[in-house]
Amino acid sequence: MHFSPPLFVGMAMWSHAPWQRSLYGRGCPSTERLSRYAETFSSVEGNTTFYATPKPATVLNWQQATPDSFRFTFKLPKTITHQYKLQHCQSQLSEFFHIMAPVAEKTGIWKIQLPASFGPSELPALSAFLKQFPQDFTVGVEVRHLAFFAKGEAETALNRLLWEHQANRIIMDTRPVFSAAPTTDAVIDAHQKKPKVPVHAVATAQHPVVRFIGHPDLPANDAFFANWLKRLPNWLEEGKQPYLFIHTPDNDFAPELAVRLYQQLQHALAGHAGALPDLKLPEGGDQVSLL
Repeated sequence: MHFSPPLFVGMAMWSHAPWQRSLYGRGCPSTERLSRYAETFSSVEGNTTFYATPKPATVLNWQQATPDSFRFTFKLPKTITHQYKLQHCQSQLSEFFHIMAPVAEKTGIWKIQLPASFGPSELPALSAFLKQFPQDFTVGVEVRHLAFFAKGEAETALNRLLWEHQANRIIMDTRPVFSAAPTTDAVIDAHQKKPKVPVHAVATAQHPVVRFIGHPDLPANDAFFANWLKRLPNWLEEGKQPYLFIHTPDNDFAPELAVRLYQQLQHALAGHAGALPDLKLPEGGDQVSLL
């Protein structure tokens, strides 16, 4: 039986050229980036499937490049979530899962990212869709309609629905990036594309997902992460197994930020039964130490 960590941690992607200096090590070909990434991090956000379904050979490569303990999270195609809005799309969903079958056992969360236009009146469509979802697949739902963050009837109904279906609410923490001055193209782009919504740290199932969109100045993130140093250990004590994904506006220094925040979490859990293992980088390159 393979080792399953108390918490899965990763970033928004596994292939990013600037990480040659920090994560992959010198001389790593692009074809080996996923396997190098998986030597350090235990999970990743697979966002490319939102835009296009990969070729079967590509999916097989992903499966072969990662250890059994690794966990992908893949977004459902936007044709399903945004075009069809979860209705009359069972054939598209079945076709997607058929292509993704080689990595099904390594997929920890199948992510449903809903558009900001998907509001309270469409919750019945979400409920019907989740009833059709394969029972052995774990699902996460990310909403962006502001009514679902107003702590009123709509949010209560959403959380109840997710709990009934054992679907995890995906939590966006964009406070750090929105605290950054829009003085670079990367920050300006993030301000335009990332949702500016309140952080409601609600665990509706066993695998709460936290997407932490960081400030480009790495130390500036510490104050925003302080609450997670309490919430994440609480979830671990309750027997939950969270996912934590770290971003920065251009993601160039996302590995360094992930290390920084992970070390803080390790310190917070020191002496607990759910203490986190160390992360280790592959040898070579100008790397940041994870120890």
